[in-house]
Amino acid sequence: MILKNKETRLFIVLSCFFIANAVIAEFIGVKIFSVEGTLGLKELDLSLFGIDHLSLNMSAGVLNWPIVFIMTDLINEYFGKRGVKTLSYVAVVMIAYGFFTVYGSMNLQPAGFWINKTLSDGTVINMDHAYNNILGQGLWIIVGSIVAFLVSQLIDVSIFHWIKKKTGDKGLWLRATGSTLVSQLIDSFVVIYIAFYIGGNWTFAQVIAVGLVGYIYKSVVALSVTPILYVVHNVIDKYLGKELSHKLMDHAKNED
Repeated sequence: MILKNKETRLFIVLSCFFIANAVIAEFIGVKIFSVEGTLGLKELDLSLFGIDHLSLNMSAGVLNWPIVFIMTDLINEYFGKRGVKTLSYVAVVMIAYGFFTVYGSMNLQPAGFWINKTLSDGTVINMDHAYNNILGQGLWIIVGSIVAFLVSQLIDVSIFHWIKKKTGDKGLWLRATGSTLVSQLIDSFVVIYIAFYIGGNWTFAQVIAVGLVGYIYKSVVALSVTPILYVVHNVIDKYLGKELSHKLMDHAKNED
């Protein structure tokens, strides 16, 4: 039976974590939070390219993207370009499917008893209005997010294997962080450019300034999760065994 193969079980587990976190990140991304406020710090209040009062206001999706980065690198390491590309396409389809499902649910007639909810302080919330506004992201934001995700993933996998061919099996941190830093540079600007420049009224200076602030945060996170990548990599090596582990990595490295 195919599920008896360790490599098959590993691919299924990594795939589930990859796709689940990519989809979750898209949906919780509607919430914008203050990194400084969450950490109890004073806002940075930066000025870049003529844009004032910039701070680390991030999409809540950044909670899950580091896990996606780790899964991407691990799938790259053991299953090669084809594995990452296939899962990236599947994730895009699942994200799009999720958005279509949400929009369909927004058009359902709400039950009368559900519409108004009274909170403990006496505030009355229109649940249908809240539901539609929270989950009903703008079309350009959705398009920008999906395009940025797919482009950054394809760039990530190419850079990862380019570095691995140059350095060999050593330097996991270099190919993992190097590919992530470059791919997230692209992602940080593509999503904002499509969502708020093409689909909105932002200036190009705003796109550059906000994208740069976001990229700084993502870079710090990418570097900080490197130890986790090594821990999971070691766990996988022990699970597969030395022989099978090297066999998979060699095949992934030599894949066209």
